[in-house]
Amino acid sequence: MDYKLKIINEKQAKASYRELGKKYDISDKTIESWMRILKRDRSLDVAQRGRPTDKGIDYKERYEILKKYQDFLGKKGQKKK
Repeated sequence: MDYKLKIINEKQAKASYRELGKKYDISDKTIESWMRILKRDRSLDVAQRGRPTDKGIDYKERYEILKKYQDFLGKKGQKKK
């Protein structure tokens, strides 16, 4: 994080993306992205965007719950007739 802030501070001091990219051996597009994120979110320490990964989900348990719920709805529908 400190590394990114150091580069951004230099950019705000009127250095070009290309100069900074060569100096720190990173893509100038990466620095542009950091600047965009900083302007948009006012911070570089933001959570990743996109769909969250659901590690450790027990799909069998979810399936069983869904099956029981469908059975419940089926029985409820039969009672109305």
